[in-house]
Amino acid sequence: MVSMRVAAIIPARYGSTRFEGKPLADILGKPLIQHVYEGVCQSRLIDKVIVATDDQRILEAVRGFGGSGVITSPDHPTGTDRVAEVARRLKAEIIVNVQGDEPLIKGPIIDKAIRPLLRDDTLSMSTLMTRIEEVKDWLNPHIVKVVVDQKGFALYFSRSPIPFPRGLNIERLLSRDPRSEGLLPRKLFKHIGVYVYRRNFLLRYSKMKPTPLEKLEKLEQLRAIENGYRIKVTAVNYEPLSVDTPEDLQRVVTFLSHAH
Repeated sequence: MVSMRVAAIIPARYGSTRFEGKPLADILGKPLIQHVYEGVCQSRLIDKVIVATDDQRILEAVRGFGGSGVITSPDHPTGTDRVAEVARRLKAEIIVNVQGDEPLIKGPIIDKAIRPLLRDDTLSMSTLMTRIEEVKDWLNPHIVKVVVDQKGFALYFSRSPIPFPRGLNIERLLSRDPRSEGLLPRKLFKHIGVYVYRRNFLLRYSKMKPTPLEKLEKLEQLRAIENGYRIKVTAVNYEPLSVDTPEDLQRVVTFLSHAH
């Protein structure tokens, strides 16, 4: 067993219904997975970064740019199960699950999710959120919303627009009427798919049966809430740009081209 305090595991699957071979998709001369890996490596708190994949081509690409990767079972139903398989081989206290389709994610953002577990031994799991600025994001079922209590623990994650202000006029909100500006409350947040777990909790969590709300919303993190575990959520100033489709990839290429 390899001993360390914090290990980051990036699950990367070759097969995808919407975008096969996504981790190897080219972004300005580098595969997508390399952008993610290099971003995670900017963390000050992570001791080791590992790509967990089911495909030899991805493993070879990772080793090609000097990264560390392992082959995992092709039968995992979720990225969390893939991460848990690798975590079993590590003697790390804290495991960070970074989505393999977030090419803009950077270490300092990830560190904000790790710090709560370093500060508070009672925490089992943490994640991130960022403010929703656009009405279309709030209404988009592909963008996961989160509401938290006054201590920053998740109350619920949903694909629905939550919280929903009573009396909100959706028609006016959706109109191009300039008077609709400012109708949306300022304290609306979307979830960022970075998860930090205590290793022992992750291994327990990956063996729990899927729960009713998790199955309904298709959101794994609801399994923890439905089983009575608290998830600490930290607000960050970061606009996630995930790659789920070739169109998303083009958006990232355009963004990075202008950033350079």
